[in-house]
Amino acid sequence: MKSLLLIIGLIAIATGGLWIGQGLGWIAWPQESFMINEIKWSWNGAGLAALGLALVIWSLR
Repeated sequence: MKSLLLIIGLIAIATGGLWIGQGLGWIAWPQESFMINEIKWSWNGAGLAALGLALVIWSLR
């Protein structure tokens, strides 16, 4: 169970980082993405990354 939480947490952190980058316009991939330069996706990504970090910390306890 702990390894599953760790994997889900790491995926959430990576996805959150991608959303932050797209929302801030730092990552323009894919180019037709509706998330590019939309600041709300940066906030959504930050929340997802924080949740992922919490899962990783919880899985390592």
